[in-house]
Amino acid sequence: MHGFLRTAASFGSDLNLIVQVLMGVLLVIGALLARAKHFRAHAACMTGVLLLNLVMILVVMWAPFQEVVLGGIATHFGSRYERIAAIHGVLGLFAEVFGCYILLVAGTNAIPERWRFRRWKLWMRIELLAWWVVLLAGITSYLTWYGPLLHH
Repeated sequence: MHGFLRTAASFGSDLNLIVQVLMGVLLVIGALLARAKHFRAHAACMTGVLLLNLVMILVVMWAPFQEVVLGGIATHFGSRYERIAAIHGVLGLFAEVFGCYILLVAGTNAIPERWRFRRWKLWMRIELLAWWVVLLAGITSYLTWYGPLLHH
């Protein structure tokens, strides 16, 4: 079954692309909420994005990544197709894990004091930048795998 963006992608891949772009917008909104000192709304927004992204990774992205990238890494890693997906996957893993770490530091006492960071703005900005790099790599991966949007 083909998706709704008129590419060779599946419906799930198309939906994932749209959800990821919307999450990117929500991350900017979350950053603006923090800047306006609406920290509870900021926390809710960012936590929601982090958890939704985890669901999207597990439901939509993990199986193709395993099959195409990890399955073909030994024989086809020289192709642009696998390189872009591998870069997206590795950077995405970093951004998701780092986001979970930030959530644990900010919202729980699960992380020992010596492993907690102090410069919140710096680390949150690094995370926001990482997410946007991953988002752009994901869009590039989508276009590389499935072709231009809305072609006939």
